[in-house]
Amino acid sequence: MTGIIVRSTGSWYVVREISTGLFHHCRLRGKFKNQGLKVSNPLAVGDEVEFTVEEQTEGAGVIHHIAPRRNYIIRRSVHKTEHAHIVAANLDQALLVVTLASPATSFGFIDRFLVTAEAYHISTTLIFNKTDLYDDDLNDYQGQIQQLYERLGYPGLRCSAHTGEGLEDVDALLDGKVSLLSGHSGVGKSTLINALVPDLDLKTAEISQFSDKGVHTTTYAEMLEVRPGTYLIDTPGIKELGLVDMKAGELAHYFPEMRALLNQCRYHNCQHLHEPGCAVREAVDEGRIALPRYDSYVSMQQADDNRK
Repeated sequence: MTGIIVRSTGSWYVVREISTGLFHHCRLRGKFKNQGLKVSNPLAVGDEVEFTVEEQTEGAGVIHHIAPRRNYIIRRSVHKTEHAHIVAANLDQALLVVTLASPATSFGFIDRFLVTAEAYHISTTLIFNKTDLYDDDLNDYQGQIQQLYERLGYPGLRCSAHTGEGLEDVDALLDGKVSLLSGHSGVGKSTLINALVPDLDLKTAEISQFSDKGVHTTTYAEMLEVRPGTYLIDTPGIKELGLVDMKAGELAHYFPEMRALLNQCRYHNCQHLHEPGCAVREAVDEGRIALPRYDSYVSMQQADDNRK
């Protein structure tokens, strides 16, 4: 049978059978080669798999094949430094939840996520949450940040799960797609999901019978059905987002504002750091590339601590 992984708990997976919509509690058969990737999780939420159901255990099954992925979001594993961790696979889009207060999301984190999404051709929208906490100064600042990223091709939406601001816009954005909802710990993803899907308990009850973690947690990634044909992948809060398998010479290709200038540098292998005749650094000096974006680029090139 063919199904989609809708919940991953590390060693067991909940698979939704495509033809019937039934859920099966499955494990992975033997060792699994993951398309040449050295990862801590061989399967991720969103993966399409083939599995068989064991007659002796009702509803349980064994996964024996994974279909090639269209794309995925990946980060460096927190626990295994030489491994990567696939956050989710086969996405139509990503929504990055950003907050400017309680807590404040750094430019470095935003840009690392956007670079990862660019590398795998995943469109991303910034969701500025907790706007009910903003004063006039923060509202002005949020508008400036949103404008900065929209000029680069990343749409932004303001919202508040508490006041309801922007919820209809976010819901419309989800319609008919498989969307990843991600962000730092504490940015309000769970509250936002509960506001978007008030009957979440009913929708996840069948899945959660396989877990002792309660009806809804963000301990593990989980694909939630917002309505037929519309799915939202909830993930645990990300404390740090280390880049994976990205060479220094490729990095500028994933910054749209730098990509447009790459053929204008004096040297074809310019790293845009100290080289003479660098079109990117010239654009930074002239204000055509935002300094926080360039600072993020330099940080990634130098593999600095990404939690700043």
